[in-house]
Amino acid sequence: MTADDSYGRLDDDDYPAYTMGRAAEMLGTTQGFLRAIGEARLITPLRSAGGHRRYSRYQLRIAARARELVDQGTPIEAACRIVILEDQLEEAQRINAEHCRAAELSNPTAAA
Repeated sequence: MTADDSYGRLDDDDYPAYTMGRAAEMLGTTQGFLRAIGEARLITPLRSAGGHRRYSRYQLRIAARARELVDQGTPIEAACRIVILEDQLEEAQRINAEHCRAAELSNPTAAA
């Protein structure tokens, strides 16, 4: 991979660009917190060739939401489950909206 290829991936939300230390620093949390949410299967960081955890921006957003809940007193396992359910709900709502748009396009007179 060339430097030009790497720069193109910086806009990719799923590109694992952040080390564990940097991710923890950005979230204002500890590396132990990141390990804990990994063990709870909220996020699964990719591994570098050397075996080090790497996090994407998407994963950092998920971790930040879990951190908010934990900071409010929610146990970490419960926080992880809440975040997973919120993510599933958002995806289901997106799919439902797509189906509604497709149905309206296939039968425009029924929408009127």
